[in-house]
Amino acid sequence: MQQEMHERIIRTATKVAESAGGRADVTIRKGYPAVINDATLAQWAGPSLARAAGLSNVRITPAVTMAEDFSFFQEKVPGLFFFLGAYPEGTLEKPPVHHTPDFMINEKVLIVGVKALSNLTVDYLDAHKK
Repeated sequence: MQQEMHERIIRTATKVAESAGGRADVTIRKGYPAVINDATLAQWAGPSLARAAGLSNVRITPAVTMAEDFSFFQEKVPGLFFFLGAYPEGTLEKPPVHHTPDFMINEKVLIVGVKALSNLTVDYLDAHKK
């Protein structure tokens, strides 16, 4: 999708410039690649995450656009990126996003994060015993 969008931007800028008798030179610097969870790993992780957070709290969310350097790790090995949902309850309808100065966190949810990572680690090691 990123490649398609870049091609559309270049084509649009070029055509608009040509229509006015001009020329457009477009340079797009690629930043972070998309964070895309490995489907097999995501499926496998469901039970581990459900034990940590409760089955009703584990769900696949719609894709979001964001920059995250975790994507560089995923270029080398299959990866799983998940959100804890740690915004303070009832504070805002649309809370500030991560990595912003007004981001807020419900620190009690960090316990769920530790449980989730512990479950994933132990379950992964158990599944890959030699």
